[in-house]
Amino acid sequence: MDWPTGLLGFAAGLLISVATAPVGVSGAVFLLPVQVSVLGVPSPAVTPTNLLYNVVAGPGALLRHHRSGGLRGPLTRLLVLGTVPGVVVGAVIRVFAVPGPSVFRLLIAVLLLPLGGWLCLRTLHRAARTAAAREPSEVSPRTITRLAMAVGVAGGIYGIGGGSLLGPILVGRGMPVAKAAPAALAATFVTSVVGAGTYALLSLTATGDIAPYWSLGLACGLGGLCGGYLGARLQPRLPETALRLLLGVLALGIGGLYAIQIVR
Repeated sequence: MDWPTGLLGFAAGLLISVATAPVGVSGAVFLLPVQVSVLGVPSPAVTPTNLLYNVVAGPGALLRHHRSGGLRGPLTRLLVLGTVPGVVVGAVIRVFAVPGPSVFRLLIAVLLLPLGGWLCLRTLHRAARTAAAREPSEVSPRTITRLAMAVGVAGGIYGIGGGSLLGPILVGRGMPVAKAAPAALAATFVTSVVGAGTYALLSLTATGDIAPYWSLGLACGLGGLCGGYLGARLQPRLPETALRLLLGVLALGIGGLYAIQIVR
């Protein structure tokens, strides 16, 4: 990796994490297309490289949430119990069943288009709801764990650690950002450690670009480390509705871009 590429990776990780960390997303979901289309990381090595980004970037926001008490409570434990086994299964599927770039682009579009549209709709619905309207019911612990496992599988395939999908989903279900964001980021960090380790082991038995691009992943992760801490620190000062809509629009735009590439 040359210096311009490293600086570009650092800047991308920094800017993305500042915008996404306040709502419980590490930024890997948006960094992945940058790695593929701009930085030239091949498939499937882009997935463990993205997981490496989560491992390095995660402690920044988690440190801030720990100091503010945001990591207390059972939600973090429930998410980790589901996403850890799921990310291992997803990594195996990614290496042995979904290696082609065309299929990979299809997965990006299938994941991001519904997620972005749903997040935008839920945000607009929440903003329009009156104070007298009934608040959404609490999600049961069993449902949270099952959802976390399913998202963990998708995260292992996509390289986002699982928690990056759980954050928007939980927030979309009506859970306060202050509660969902720290737990989702913690799940992202733990499952990314497990996922990156799984890919490192699989690289010893399978052929192709499976191991992470260590230098680039570290460069992006250092940017995310700084940006994640800043984003978590800014969370109480940023308008929640605008951030949710921004995430939804970004997801729709990236998913649409890859959908167009598939059609072409």
